[in-house]
Amino acid sequence: MEDDDPVALLFAGRFVDVDTGLAVEPPTREVHIEESLEGREVELITRLDLGDHLVVVADPDTRRVLGERVIGALRRAAKVTEVQLDAHPHADMATAAEIARRAESADALIAVGSGTINDLCKYASAQLGVPYVVFATAPSMNGYLSANAAITDKGHKKSLPAHVPAAALFDLRVLSEAPARMIHSGLGDSLCRATAQSDWLLAHYLRNVPYRQAPFDLLAADEEHLFAEAEALVRGGIDAMRSLVRTLVLSGAGMTLCGSSQPASQGEHLISHYIDMMAPAERGEHLHGVQVGVTTLTMARLQDSLLNGPPPVVSETKPERDDVIAHFGAETGDACWQEFTKKRLTSREVDGFNERIAARWDDLRAAIEPIWRSPRELAGILERAGASTTPESIEASKTFYRNAVTHARELRNRYTFLDLAGDAGRLGAAFGGEPRA
Repeated sequence: MEDDDPVALLFAGRFVDVDTGLAVEPPTREVHIEESLEGREVELITRLDLGDHLVVVADPDTRRVLGERVIGALRRAAKVTEVQLDAHPHADMATAAEIARRAESADALIAVGSGTINDLCKYASAQLGVPYVVFATAPSMNGYLSANAAITDKGHKKSLPAHVPAAALFDLRVLSEAPARMIHSGLGDSLCRATAQSDWLLAHYLRNVPYRQAPFDLLAADEEHLFAEAEALVRGGIDAMRSLVRTLVLSGAGMTLCGSSQPASQGEHLISHYIDMMAPAERGEHLHGVQVGVTTLTMARLQDSLLNGPPPVVSETKPERDDVIAHFGAETGDACWQEFTKKRLTSREVDGFNERIAARWDDLRAAIEPIWRSPRELAGILERAGASTTPESIEASKTFYRNAVTHARELRNRYTFLDLAGDAGRLGAAFGGEPRA
């Protein structure tokens, strides 16, 4: 065990939280990131003592890639029931409820998949009150170890409380053969650390939102390795894939450590969520992390523009309830308004808030400077991996994407540079000008 390896330290209970001075409790019982796990499936599950009846959840693709192997192995040691979802399942309430219904007698769920299947199983297992384990099939997102699930409810994408897995199992040979778009998705989900951290620092300095440094300390070394090896990811490089998986695991662990998605989901994710919710029916499907890669570049440009100028001057928040309802529709709009109204700036608050911005702006910039990655650098990382970098590449027209950037802040009560720019009339900075080097 390396004395400075954050993964080893974290899961040995020896990683010290700089914010508290205390060792961090591991977010899950076991994590295995190995070149191959073939032949170890029974051993890795049996040691967890999950019970005699296991329900394995997969879709046709993940069953072919890894599920058949897992099911065949586990049937030698336990009663196994299969729940095979339709091709390209959606992480929504109806699908989660169907999994829970079909697994109501299970001692544990075994998810074979990545983002959607992991979210569905972690949410369904929480509803059932049983543990779950995930066998990853793609390095497509950072939510494997998070204690929340992205579930769509009545058209509104929500982050809901859920179980962390009893174990997360990563076979790097399987993951390195994942489709390029899924590898791009994981890279995109990892790219946003700098913009998310900057948004969180903004909320901390201007709105007194509690901030944690520990999630970012976990990620620092692996992020450097990952970004340096971006082009090797889609060539089947095992070392590059290990860096990506470690980054995704540690990002999810950081969210669990904080009890919130704040370390990894800020303005860039709000824009992506808007795209998911409001895209026209004729638009094709694009993976969450691929979108996040594009929206991260947008947030980086916006942050860059504001941080490299004088303190912004804001006015009261313009969108009113009727505006939000008109844009999103009655049901979704009302849910958005309940979130948005909690952070809207009223006319009585404007003068005091502008004074606070002016007083704390230099301190905020000094805090962000050492953790910053420029829009140009971030775009270069995506380009070297062959990933999407523009709204057009994810089938988002100029008008639709401008709407996404303009209205994304209305989705939830999380204060980001979208809010500051919106109230300062500066959202156009997300689209114009050359990024700084």
